[in-house]
Amino acid sequence: MQKINNTIRTHVSLSVMMFMQFILMAVWWVPLAAYLTNKGIEGSMKSLTLSSIAIGAMVSPIIGAFADRYLAAQKVLAISNLLTALFLIGAGFAQSSTMLVVFVFAAMICYMPTWSLTSTISMAHLKSELFPRIRMFGSIGWVASGIFSFVAVRFFKVGLFDGGNLPFLCGSAVALIAAISNLFLPDTPAVRGKEKASISDLLGFKAFSMLRDRNFAVFVFCSFLATLVFALYYSFGSVFIQDRQFQYITITMNWGQVAELLFLFFTTTIITRLGIKWAMAIGLIALVARYLSFYIGVNSDEPAFYMIGILFHGLIFGLFYVGGQVYTNNKAPQHLRGQAQGMIAFMIWGVALLLGNFMCGGLIDMNTITTESGELLYNWNRIFAVTTIGSVIVLLLFALLFKQDVKEKPLDH
Repeated sequence: MQKINNTIRTHVSLSVMMFMQFILMAVWWVPLAAYLTNKGIEGSMKSLTLSSIAIGAMVSPIIGAFADRYLAAQKVLAISNLLTALFLIGAGFAQSSTMLVVFVFAAMICYMPTWSLTSTISMAHLKSELFPRIRMFGSIGWVASGIFSFVAVRFFKVGLFDGGNLPFLCGSAVALIAAISNLFLPDTPAVRGKEKASISDLLGFKAFSMLRDRNFAVFVFCSFLATLVFALYYSFGSVFIQDRQFQYITITMNWGQVAELLFLFFTTTIITRLGIKWAMAIGLIALVARYLSFYIGVNSDEPAFYMIGILFHGLIFGLFYVGGQVYTNNKAPQHLRGQAQGMIAFMIWGVALLLGNFMCGGLIDMNTITTESGELLYNWNRIFAVTTIGSVIVLLLFALLFKQDVKEKPLDH
């Protein structure tokens, strides 16, 4: 009975951790692109600001290595969230565009390593195949972030929430609560604190040796390419939704997270029965279907296709990206799992998303006309044609190059 109670307590605490970690980002990140537009921040400066998520992810291997070696992961997570709360307050009250960008960058440098930290903490206390069902509560948190905008507009009569500074302040409050709750998580101590650290250990680079494995390298390569086209929706989706005259940007895009949490519940079953290759391949098929739906919607002027494209987010993120975290955990030796998750964050949410933001930002700029009255006219037809073709190429490469292993075993080091 005691063991059952401890198991329930662990699952509840990990679920709360995921919920808090993603609601605190979603409430301010989802409408950020629209806020930058309203502040007159366009072009390369907008792409740079939206790339703060990528720069933050590049710090993940270092933070992961620190948690692997020196300090319990839940304490590192609490410190990261506390700093995030402080910097989001600064972003909320920043008057100049420069200071806004500085505070957003500082917040994301502290926040983004928490994605790999929460994965490491979760899979240290449960079977990796069960991780998607814990990660599902992160999606619930993302969906719940829409409540902030709904309550602000409907009950407090706030005229501009999604395009104003209030999301930063809401995110800061949630980050502070998350930091406090992190202190009550199951202890996830450092594994290699007594050994002498090399430079590669300190910088979190030792996990890159896993790329010598062909199948793992193919997985990272295809994930990198997929994120280049994924960036259009992930970073610039609110611009498209705002241009389509949707009133509630956050709530509209959160339907993707509603689908995500539903598919995450079944991700464990899909991975177990079909294997990691087919699970991730289905995610890539959904990536193609999303941009194809947007393309059809623009050409037919039928908003229903926009909603269909948004709902495909559940399959993309649940099966391809979360499935990739499970695959990484299964391949990594125990003493490198924090670094390995950080390395994946570095490559995908760091380098790939950074490059993808500038590529997609450039694609949008090339297909945007400014009228004499200052109105922006986007050629979404051409934009989504490019990303649809790009998604098809990634799907074909993954299907041809990635091999299905009967059972993934940790790489020897």
